[in-house]
Amino acid sequence: MAPVVAPNAADQQVEFAGKNTIYVMICGVVAASGGLMFGYDVGISGGVMSMDEFLEKFFPEVLLRRNRAKEDNYCKFDNHYLQLFTSSLYMSALLSSFVASKMCSSLGRKPTMRAASLFFLLGVLLNAFAVNLAMLITGRILFGIGVGLANHAVPLFLSEIALVKIRGALSILFQLNITVGILAANVVNYFMAEKHPWGWRASLGVAGVPACVLCIGSLFITETPTSLIEREKLDEGLAMLRKIRGVDKVDAEFDELVQASEQARRMKHPFRNLAKRRSRPQLVIAIAMQVFQQFTGINAIMFYAPMLFQSMGFKSNASLLSSLIIGALNVVCTDVCAALVDKVGRRALLLEACLQMLVSHVAIGVILATNLTATNELSRELSFAVVVLICLFISGFAWSWGPLGWLIPSEIFPLETRTAGYAFAVSSNMLFTFVIAQTFLSMMCRMRAGIFFFFAAWIVVMGLFAVFLLPETKGIPIDEMVDRVWKRHWYWKRFMDEDEAIGQA
Repeated sequence: MAPVVAPNAADQQVEFAGKNTIYVMICGVVAASGGLMFGYDVGISGGVMSMDEFLEKFFPEVLLRRNRAKEDNYCKFDNHYLQLFTSSLYMSALLSSFVASKMCSSLGRKPTMRAASLFFLLGVLLNAFAVNLAMLITGRILFGIGVGLANHAVPLFLSEIALVKIRGALSILFQLNITVGILAANVVNYFMAEKHPWGWRASLGVAGVPACVLCIGSLFITETPTSLIEREKLDEGLAMLRKIRGVDKVDAEFDELVQASEQARRMKHPFRNLAKRRSRPQLVIAIAMQVFQQFTGINAIMFYAPMLFQSMGFKSNASLLSSLIIGALNVVCTDVCAALVDKVGRRALLLEACLQMLVSHVAIGVILATNLTATNELSRELSFAVVVLICLFISGFAWSWGPLGWLIPSEIFPLETRTAGYAFAVSSNMLFTFVIAQTFLSMMCRMRAGIFFFFAAWIVVMGLFAVFLLPETKGIPIDEMVDRVWKRHWYWKRFMDEDEAIGQA
């Protein structure tokens, strides 16, 4: 047995007993397959959009422009409907994330994950058998509903079943599976690109595999003790807490969960209470983490990597292979984050990565600005340098702002506003993912190499935010964040008014 020492509000020591159980690991792996769904979709879009048969069927004008002699390198794929194929998913995910908050509170995390997998499966069927653009976009919208539900429920589920000392590592399973999904999509795209004329259908159809894993797995995994207690199923919550901790003596943790739940239950309108002064630190940080995650430029690269490489002179197969290499690196470096996050802390990883990503963006921007005109191609040496720099950027993102963008919002809200607060985090992520997906190709056409300097400027802002406004949350129980984090932070402590009536709606 490995007791986890956690100071309470009065800084007296209490012990939350527990050990790492195989059952928790299995539940974590199954739940994190929701990340596979999301990641596969992120990775599959760019590869499919580079396939001739797909473009010929749905976007013939883009295919014609791409194949036209001496077409502008930066504008080959500038088409609003092509961007809508990617971005429509994220707009529907934004809207469904607020429904997910209500579902998580009233039905539980487990049923919400199952519903996510079913919507995703419906989207897979429509996309794989699409015969027109309306059918294709409708399928993407259904994908988006599934993504919005899963991206809300899975991180909450993982953070609530984990012991404090492994909460970071277990929660990062979600982001790790996103990267595995991206890698799987790149592998599938690479091999399906030569399967004419149905390769693109197979690429889109394989998305049903992780959805099936989550759908079937959700029948067998547990509901979180927090969710059961929140819905006044105290006996079941206590039994489940004993099961996932692997010990019988869980009274201290159970009592804290019950107390937090009772306080949350008095708060009848959690969304309204997010507007209260004492909720501002968590809300600002949760939303900022999502905005910053997108404005690193990561999804611009992940969505459109094959097309980005083609714009730099890579041939179709070479661009897909480069995307595959990037996907593999993404997985490996997310593992690095899982290994380090509970040892070195969140802020150290974020700050190191800011420097790494800043150097990458500036160097890529300089190379393109000085060497890639509208109609030429980069030399082999410079093309290789760009791939290396993108890999440097990906590695920094993958062990920092990628996984921690989901981990930190999942652990900073108190129970009374947790699902509502996380809904804002997920919806902010989906909103700005939509913005990037819908505008990147047009921005690249107009800003050219300047697009990389644009993202570099945002990374500077992110670094300053992490230095001054982001507290460290390593090793602190979720329900003790107010006393041990917010009330002690040099800036955010001013929002923790003791005399505010928390329970008032």
